[in-house]
Amino acid sequence: MILKGKKGLILGVANDHSIAWGIAQSLHHAGAELAFTYQGAAFEKRVRPLAESISGHIVGDCDVTNSESLDTVFERTANIFDSEIDFLVHSVAYSDKSELKGKYLDTTRSNFLNTMDISCYSLVDTARRSVAMMKNGGSIITLSYLGAERVVPNYNVMGVAKAALEASVRYLANDLGRDNIRVNAISAGPMRTLAGSAIGSARAMYNFNAAYSPLGRNMTLEDIGGAGLFLLSDLSSGITGETLYVDAGFHNMGVPDLTLEMNKD
Repeated sequence: MILKGKKGLILGVANDHSIAWGIAQSLHHAGAELAFTYQGAAFEKRVRPLAESISGHIVGDCDVTNSESLDTVFERTANIFDSEIDFLVHSVAYSDKSELKGKYLDTTRSNFLNTMDISCYSLVDTARRSVAMMKNGGSIITLSYLGAERVVPNYNVMGVAKAALEASVRYLANDLGRDNIRVNAISAGPMRTLAGSAIGSARAMYNFNAAYSPLGRNMTLEDIGGAGLFLLSDLSSGITGETLYVDAGFHNMGVPDLTLEMNKD
């Protein structure tokens, strides 16, 4: 129960396959009290039962591109938790599915700006609001992917947004460190999530990661949840501004072990 007495807000749960939900479960089992947002009535139907299953609070609809919506969410969070939280889980990203295939060269201006706004700037915007309630320090985590630093087919503008997100983590860590607030990212391996399914080559990447990662498997929600718990607890009290890879070691590989293919033959 290393988070007993701790309270936090989780942004981005879509369903029971969401990475944010895996993190939420780990935090709940460690004793944390949680609040959740959703986006739109369709997601509320999925998120509300999940939150209730772990005695969590529903803050309400959250549109990260709308300042008034964010103000309302954080006002409600303050009311629920007596104006004090210990952590924020930012699991928010979006890009037009039609542009997550083909060439990055063909990215439209409107989708580029929208992708950066939702997938990157929302971390800054929500962190600013969270800091006011982290009176005794705290921890913020967000979610990234290997496409932030290496070319991943069909990841396109989302890779650029994740690169900006990881840079934001470093700058925020510097801004907030003297307030004892830590900021880190988890770079998760391919997952069978609603967000992941938007990538044009999602299934191929999922299978490739399992075949050629050092651990020879893909990640589970428990894997990511454990990493989230670590970064949000005092176990990682000296860590900030980092991107923690939880991808079975795949990011370490330069060239896949081609003997695996040869042995198949």
